[in-house]
Amino acid sequence: MKVLHSVNEIRQAVRAARAGRPTVKVGFVPTMGYLHKGHASLLEAARKKSDIVVLSIFVNPLQFGPNEDFSRYPRDEQRDLALAKEAGVDFVFLPSVDDMYPRPTKTIVSVSEVTDRLCGASRPGHFDGVATVVTKLFNMVQPDFAFFGMKDAQQVAVIQQMVDDLNIPVDIIPCPTLREEDGLAMSSRNVYLQPEERKQALVLSSALRLAERLVKESNGTIAAEELQAAVKQHIEQSPLAQIDYADVLTYPSLEPVTDLKAVSSIIVALAVKFGKTRLIDNTIIQL
Repeated sequence: MKVLHSVNEIRQAVRAARAGRPTVKVGFVPTMGYLHKGHASLLEAARKKSDIVVLSIFVNPLQFGPNEDFSRYPRDEQRDLALAKEAGVDFVFLPSVDDMYPRPTKTIVSVSEVTDRLCGASRPGHFDGVATVVTKLFNMVQPDFAFFGMKDAQQVAVIQQMVDDLNIPVDIIPCPTLREEDGLAMSSRNVYLQPEERKQALVLSSALRLAERLVKESNGTIAAEELQAAVKQHIEQSPLAQIDYADVLTYPSLEPVTDLKAVSSIIVALAVKFGKTRLIDNTIIQL
């Protein structure tokens, strides 16, 4: 496993790995580090589908708002590198902020409509930062496949829209959300949770199971407003939960839905704060 820091280093490494091997496929897993089993599952998927696996670790300042947790976002480089090595990663791209943004950025990639709701509404500018850094990383690594976890389903939808619209030659591979044994979606931010917050955060996964059950029991006839209200009421039973959103939308277009019978799939998407920690989770229900 090689650890590379500069743009030229990662470009040259991937180019050399492809040299004389036209059928070689490069799989790419972009992350912000503090890796856990969810990331490991992405790397496993990349290993199975690709000849060369590239992992990037970069906490991207462009996607953090002025009052968000960029400075305190958890970091553990040595732990990350150990997990990467165990997962069979070939190249780890570990740039600094100066490597990624050597001068003030005057070009921003902005995806419209699919960013209008959910985290796009509550975190203005967030997805501009995501789309910009992912475009830069795709240009640097030039992968055949890129693997993203469905825990952030809106991010997957945004990146797929961007790739389609800009004809970027990379296949986006969505991967299932990994959960702890008790149902909590794995997240680097879970480390922030105090014991009681961690316990009450289980309301997210139980609310999603409730939504799945209500849709199944109604055979898809439940009104979206009724489904959304039931999910919110369930979460509000947890006294520490502060709901940012609990929405029912079409997926992947992320548009409002009134009649479930008129659409093929919906997402029940949640963002809830416990103390200072904001957690997201979702389930996609085929109808």
